[in-house]
Amino acid sequence: MDKRRKPNPEERRRDLCDAAIQLLADDGAKGLSHLKVDRKTGVPDGTTSFYFRTRSALLRAVAERLAELDLADLQSVADDSDGRGKHPSPSRLSQVVIRSGREPQLFRTKARYELTMQAARDPALAAILQRATDEFTKLHREILVQLMPHGADLDPAVVEDLSNVTLTFINGLLVRFAHGDRIVDSPEQLDGILSSIAAGILRSPQRGRLTDAGGRRSAGRRRSAAIG
Repeated sequence: MDKRRKPNPEERRRDLCDAAIQLLADDGAKGLSHLKVDRKTGVPDGTTSFYFRTRSALLRAVAERLAELDLADLQSVADDSDGRGKHPSPSRLSQVVIRSGREPQLFRTKARYELTMQAARDPALAAILQRATDEFTKLHREILVQLMPHGADLDPAVVEDLSNVTLTFINGLLVRFAHGDRIVDSPEQLDGILSSIAAGILRSPQRGRLTDAGGRRSAGRRRSAAIG
């Protein structure tokens, strides 16, 4: 009798999603199929289509799995690594971003960009990715304010500018990571760059209005491939 333990449904779903993430990273969205996930996972043909009836359902499950993994990464970084103190540790933000440019997280970064392109034609997928982006944006703002002298006293419009501009830089950095270009290689270096960008914004007479499009804030409509 075969006494090997069979995975429960939730465990099976995670395994299938993890295989799909790797396929997205390696072959792009066009290289993802139910059958390829079956073969990647080593399960009988038809297993993936049993759990995820359509390709859209599979992509949405992958997006949720990525968000779950990203949240675990954020929580794994020590809470006291906030860039403060006499001998500060790198910010949690920069630690997470730099990790995203190295394996094993790098393949998730690549997969996330593939999903972002697919989300342009799938509102449900876009909503899942947006929730993950909102969590990352919240962390980003908190850490950014902590890095700034008297950051808690900054005008909300200025914080909005700081967040929008530095997030744009981070997204561009992640694209370069995905292409193998490690222009920034340490969280300390990234903290320094973000602080310099922020210092330039704070000196600008247009601070608080740099990213205000027609008087309407775009935070709620932003679509980003950033972590978490």
